[in-house]
Amino acid sequence: MGFLIALHTLAAVIWVGGMFFAYVALRPAAVQVLEPAQRAALWGATLARFFLWVWIAVVVLLLSGFATLGLYFDGLGSAGWHVHAMVTLGAVMMLLFLHVWFAPYRRLKQALANQDIPEAGRRIGQIRKFVLANLVLGIVVVLIASGGRYIFLG
Repeated sequence: MGFLIALHTLAAVIWVGGMFFAYVALRPAAVQVLEPAQRAALWGATLARFFLWVWIAVVVLLLSGFATLGLYFDGLGSAGWHVHAMVTLGAVMMLLFLHVWFAPYRRLKQALANQDIPEAGRRIGQIRKFVLANLVLGIVVVLIASGGRYIFLG
């Protein structure tokens, strides 16, 4: 059981931490020091690597999360509000990621292949908004996961 929770936590840290790093460190630095064409290439290469890890994290989160629910809570019905909140917000995060993967990221890759830097920039901007939304949701999930059951106990 401890292994499942540790694996679950590691997957969440990789995903949420990666978004935090990309949004608050890499993005401002790239804007500061790179020309638009270089930024587009950097984001294309960065997202290709990061999204592989997000796919792994999503699979690990689903498997470890539902295994933990089955072992510890005897299903979702007996879980507390904090578990329901984590499952719901995690599902929203995964849906947002799937949208990014199948729509703006696919279009970003096409724009980069066509060397259409303005279109690539538009797609990066679109992805950035979804990453911000997922980052906020991810931080909320981390807060709930680390103290959720105790929040209303005073």
